[in-house]
Amino acid sequence: MAMLKLPYLESAESGRESHDACGSCLGRRDFLRVGLGATVAAAALATLPEALAAAPVRWIGAVGGDDEPRYAVPQDDGVHIDRDKEIILVRYQGMIAAFALSCPHQRAMLHWRQKDQIFRCSKHHSEYSPTGVYIKGRATRNMDRYAISIQNGQVVVDKSTVFHSDDNPQGWAAAEVPAP
Repeated sequence: MAMLKLPYLESAESGRESHDACGSCLGRRDFLRVGLGATVAAAALATLPEALAAAPVRWIGAVGGDDEPRYAVPQDDGVHIDRDKEIILVRYQGMIAAFALSCPHQRAMLHWRQKDQIFRCSKHHSEYSPTGVYIKGRATRNMDRYAISIQNGQVVVDKSTVFHSDDNPQGWAAAEVPAP
């Protein structure tokens, strides 16, 4: 019986995961990573509260220095952006997190897309959930998170401590605080 050889599949002997000639095939690992990311994103978006869906972006300014800017604690779920300090502050499902305003892929600015309830990179269109979780695009990790704390009724962002989800997943996951 003759075997049918499909042009987009590589033999086990070649060790390659994608077909070089087509340039658009995903390897097995990339396919699984993208599929898992989409599944997680769909689950997160399915639980999106109506308060966040209705909340527009709020432009905020910081009190304090460049290394540890301080913000009023957000009272409701929503996205708060400080362009001067390049910080995104998000209150979502009772938690508060602070993110870098730039995409982790090539540092292009991220934008909140209200109608889709996602952050989107302005350059290569990577997308992230309201919690900073990678959904799709050229990026390879979640949005970068800053260490934060609540002090005297203010959110204090430690810009000197940045967590990358691929280098420190435990630190990244812990870089959010319960809203008071």
